[in-house]
Amino acid sequence: MIVILKEHPDRTQLDGLLQWLKDRQIDVHPTVGAHQTILGLIGDTSRIDIDLISALDIVEEVKRVQEPYKDANRKFHPEDTVIRVGDAVIGGGSLALIAGPCSVESEEQIIGIAKAVKESGASILRGGAFKPRTSPYAFQGMEVEGIRLLLKAKEATGLPVCTEIMDVSQLPLFEDIDILQVGARNMQNFSLLKALGRTRKPILIKRGMSATYQDLLMSAEYVLAGGNPNVILCERGIRTFETYTRNTLDLSSIPSLKTLSHLPVIIDPSHATGRSALVPSMSCAAAAAGADGLIIEVHNDPPHAKCDGPQSITPAAFGKLAGDLRKIREALKGGGYR
Repeated sequence: MIVILKEHPDRTQLDGLLQWLKDRQIDVHPTVGAHQTILGLIGDTSRIDIDLISALDIVEEVKRVQEPYKDANRKFHPEDTVIRVGDAVIGGGSLALIAGPCSVESEEQIIGIAKAVKESGASILRGGAFKPRTSPYAFQGMEVEGIRLLLKAKEATGLPVCTEIMDVSQLPLFEDIDILQVGARNMQNFSLLKALGRTRKPILIKRGMSATYQDLLMSAEYVLAGGNPNVILCERGIRTFETYTRNTLDLSSIPSLKTLSHLPVIIDPSHATGRSALVPSMSCAAAAAGADGLIIEVHNDPPHAKCDGPQSITPAAFGKLAGDLRKIREALKGGGYR
């Protein structure tokens, strides 16, 4: 249930309402906007008398919300969430470019790529230290050494760092990492999501390959319910009957998730297509559809990459793509697109 208050509500009446709700074991999550305050009521609201609340002078409107996700729901939080990491901005009409290799392979590699993508306009560096692989025999990442090298690249370039966390036990290792990524396979690792909810770091959650929008938003809800408001949703393709591409990129997720939720939505065209030749066109399509950002795999030598070389583009290709993306967003300005 949500309660929409009138402008400048009487403090005494508001305190009385909040206490009345608290006495009925209802948690209240307030969202204060420029002209309106919304109270999100969490708990068993089935016995709450809507007419009783509506009759209060300070109340504009009361609505019941059917969706099981509350904190992630745009009805509770009408204004877009904007997440700032260093100089990078995710949400609010910006297009954040997150770029880097699938996995960290050496100091020279990660620092070289970091410098190249920053020069082309990337505002966040991505790179895998711990790698969840389908085969136990595949390269699993440099792990702790990979974290150290990512932080060296951050020191060399000033770029905030995004990398994947796979288990609650790894949290102490990520103390200096700026954005913690939850991969598609871990999207419903609820123990991990609860632990991340107790942090205040931005959490990037990738949609599972068979997950619905509601599944993804419920995963975000675990983090939000824990008290961490800094959640980024990532569409990385879903599994369908098509085999030409690695996955099927669901671009309709951008306007759909933005309608359902206030959280930023970014697109991963690399994992979605699995083919480097398709990454630029899908990135441009995502930018045109209103994505808040892109997370793109960039490698200095894709044919010899230890992980996901076929879907990685070169720094030169990324530079050209970044220029095209800027032109697309500039062309759409003032067009009423979200």
